[in-house]
Amino acid sequence: MYASLFVNPKQFGPNEDFTKYPRAFEFDAAQFAELGVDALFAPSADDIYPAGFSSYVNVDGISDRLEGRSRPGHFRGVATVVLKLFEITQPDFAYFGRKDAQQIAVIQRMVRDLNLNVQIVVCPIVREADGLALSSRNAYLNREERRAATVLNRALQAARAELVAGTRDALEIQNRMRTVFTSEPLARLDYAEVVAADDFEPVVRVSRTSCVLVAALLGKTRLLDNMLVEIPGTNPAEVVCHI
Repeated sequence: MYASLFVNPKQFGPNEDFTKYPRAFEFDAAQFAELGVDALFAPSADDIYPAGFSSYVNVDGISDRLEGRSRPGHFRGVATVVLKLFEITQPDFAYFGRKDAQQIAVIQRMVRDLNLNVQIVVCPIVREADGLALSSRNAYLNREERRAATVLNRALQAARAELVAGTRDALEIQNRMRTVFTSEPLARLDYAEVVAADDFEPVVRVSRTSCVLVAALLGKTRLLDNMLVEIPGTNPAEVVCHI
């Protein structure tokens, strides 16, 4: 088993946090070793993007919405580096956390469209005891921002309660999440949306596998969270929420 470790400059915008993004190589390497990783591929930016590099991968449609709208060029950088890493390492399986749900959709579409011989494995979101999804950027939060950051999970829990109660209207669910954010003055909501899980198109009613997403700023720190919603079988009254 092997792993790759690379902070990708191509997925950061010109005013984003690439230079200060948390890097803990020795800690990460030790974690990989404890998990039984046999080899760690940790290239430099010059290894991945040699002088004169000018070839990129665009996944149209999915990449243009939500995160793509808020962070132009982000998914171009993601798709390009993931394809390069796949080509260099030739994995049979590649593991991605569900917290970055739109990123997974972009990668899955790229793998399908380009006939790549790799299976994408989606791993559950790992959360703190108070519900905050683990993220490298959590380290940026001060004490008050860290307390306020639980609003993302609280908004998703409110959406879950609506769905379990039978609400299927996407606008009602979105408005319920936005109401939760009005109670937290330290959080600035970017979006609270319900989309189809495969193509990230907006949905009017939750009648198939969907994704409920939130993104917000806590101070200068931008955080994401989401919940996967499944309608099992043929009974639209039933719902399973993976949060």
